Amino acid sequence: MKEGIHPDYHPITIVMTDGTRYETRSTWGKAGDVLQLDVDPKTHPAWIGGVSYRKTGQMEKFKSKYGSIGGGASATETKAAASTDKKAVPAEAKAENKKAPAEGKKADKKTGANT
Repeated sequence: MKEGIHPDYHPITIVMTDGTRYETRSTWGKAGDVLQLDVDPKTHPAWIGGVSYRKTGQMEKFKSKYGSIGGGASATETKAAASTDKKAVPAEAKAENKKAPAEGKKADKKTGANT
């Protein structure tokens, strides 16, 4: 094993944002140094669920796209209404669009054109 290639691993004191202190070993600083944390699991939004989507504009973006959550149509109701509007063509209208072949002519099965 080579000598002198590993960093010094020594005891330090960690101070959390609420003042809690604990000792651990680290390669940071020198032996006996104090590491003061600005962000830790007790205060960071990723751990405590405090991300405000109003500040990022994501809630407004969602509401403008899908409507308000508390009132109005839900996203599933909006999607269901949109899909039924597209499929709301009556069978009679579909039948009128298909023309019968002229007398004496046969309709091509692939294209529907009269030959």
